[in-house]
Amino acid sequence: MTKTILVQDIDIRISEIQSEEYFSLTDIAKKFNLENPTSLIMNWLRTKDTIELLGTWEMLHNTGFNPIEFERIKNEAGTNRFTMSVSKWIDSTNAKGIYSKSGRYGSGTSAHRDLALAFCYWLSPAFQLYVLKEFQRLKKQEAEAQKEQAVWDMKRMLSKVNYRIHTEAIREHLIPPRIAATRLEGVIFANEADRLNLALFGVTAKQWRADNPSLKGNMRDNASAEQLLVLSNLENLNAEYLRLGFSETDRVQRLNEVAIYQLELLLTMSVALPTVKGNDVNLL
Repeated sequence: MTKTILVQDIDIRISEIQSEEYFSLTDIAKKFNLENPTSLIMNWLRTKDTIELLGTWEMLHNTGFNPIEFERIKNEAGTNRFTMSVSKWIDSTNAKGIYSKSGRYGSGTSAHRDLALAFCYWLSPAFQLYVLKEFQRLKKQEAEAQKEQAVWDMKRMLSKVNYRIHTEAIREHLIPPRIAATRLEGVIFANEADRLNLALFGVTAKQWRADNPSLKGNMRDNASAEQLLVLSNLENLNAEYLRLGFSETDRVQRLNEVAIYQLELLLTMSVALPTVKGNDVNLL
């Protein structure tokens, strides 16, 4: 998976390898040498400090690293005759903190974020701060998105659990024993599900699919977390209304009133009105 951050008009690609982020050194170097960014990377690799940094990082994170070859390279680093390339470093020491790849897509040199930030500092301490700030913003954004997804998943799971309670109530109070094993059972379940859809979304599942042919999944898969929470409550209420023997019309009207009340209540706690993606909520 590859992400991108924009730092001072430069797009920097970030790849994820085994849950670790690797920054494109090539993209970073373009900030200072757009025509030949590789030359800056090569110059960075020639310094003794860089070799010590790379070697220390590998010894901390790479059990397969070759420390003997590293010592030989470190002793030679800093001399006028010393040269180093990414491929030579990897082949000699079995390093994994930095790598290069060629090809039409995604070519260039990348390094683990620890090493990439050191490269940024070598180029410009001020630029390193901008990169770090933008990276922290990205991580915060990802954490918030993960939190929102976790909440949605939890409410979707709650909705499914309550749906089981709902179907059991339908089975007990609406389905005669003679048709329990036939296709008519599915028809009854579908009709009851659509009563909830009408109460909450204002449309049936068939109507929603006709209005949203490009969306994947069903109406509930595309619902907001708030709608799923209300749906869970409606399923429990409908199961209770079935037990009490309320008529179909009475149940739909009562459920719709509850849906309106609960969504309006949630609206006071949130800036945005909950909607089904691709279709505004249209309550009865």
